[in-house]
Amino acid sequence: MTPPIIDLVPLWTVILGLGIFFYVLLDGFDLGVGILYGFAPDLISRNLVMNSIAPIWDGNETWLVLGGVGLMAAFPLAFAIIIPALYFPVLVMLLALVFRGVAFEFRYKLTEQRTFWDYAFCYGSGVAVFAQGIMLGAFIQGFQTNGRVFSGGSFDCFSVFSIFTGIALLFGYGLLGAGWLVLKTQGDLQDWARSLGRWCFIAVIAAIVIVSLWTPWLETQIAARWFSWPNIAFLWPVPIITFLLALWEWRSLNDRSEAASFVAAIGLFLISYIGIAISLWLMIVPYKFTLWQAASSPSTQAFLAIGTLFLLPVILMYTGWSYWVFRGKVRADIGYH
Repeated sequence: MTPPIIDLVPLWTVILGLGIFFYVLLDGFDLGVGILYGFAPDLISRNLVMNSIAPIWDGNETWLVLGGVGLMAAFPLAFAIIIPALYFPVLVMLLALVFRGVAFEFRYKLTEQRTFWDYAFCYGSGVAVFAQGIMLGAFIQGFQTNGRVFSGGSFDCFSVFSIFTGIALLFGYGLLGAGWLVLKTQGDLQDWARSLGRWCFIAVIAAIVIVSLWTPWLETQIAARWFSWPNIAFLWPVPIITFLLALWEWRSLNDRSEAASFVAAIGLFLISYIGIAISLWLMIVPYKFTLWQAASSPSTQAFLAIGTLFLLPVILMYTGWSYWVFRGKVRADIGYH
């Protein structure tokens, strides 16, 4: 008698979804700090901004590796379509992340060229974020396929919508970065972070509203998902929660609370992430292939799940430990050298 096959697609969907969200959250705030870094008023402020992420920035990119490897191994068809479709923004993002990492190290070593590497760190962060926004917009738009192969052009990912999402993500990561700096700094530098956070917040809320109206117009399936009956009866809490989180974020940026602005920004990203998931569920290649159609064989998923479920707690433990060890405010007399 053949033993029953366990469906591991839901498990891998959760692993991949969490991996992507943790990357967006953790690398998002340190990329946001990198964007805001270029607006720091003086050298002391720049050093404090840099020191706020120095112990943890490179570890955050672990989740990018997990997301990429998980997509390739668990959903190979999706990987084979998405990567060629997003080849240029993926390449630009990776080069920008490398350039940003080099700039991070060299600004401390080559002090006579510090201004150059300061700009390199800021622009590397911004270019990487913009490329990620292009990928997000192109993913929501969907990809042209011929059977199980990507058949579009190399520059199809660049559209008015994807460029808009690229710009929007710059402000989104900037809001996360400002929340982190409010949490890690004090005095005039904290007030500076609050001020930039308010500008980023206004842009983020405008972007959420525009994308929420644009995507149903862009794709009829998304419109049907959100506005047909009885879906609308179940999904109405999403915009209400978004509105409440926006109020909390605005109040947090204007009072003396510290952790609240960062937590509320995380909440806005989480509810936006859930909204995208609702719009595209059950698709992993939007409007073409579902999670089950793009999945690898059950035996492959089972083999990979054993190692992944062993490594995930380890990753979570050392990530949590690094944040715990380097908790508290950054100071001018203690930092990265």
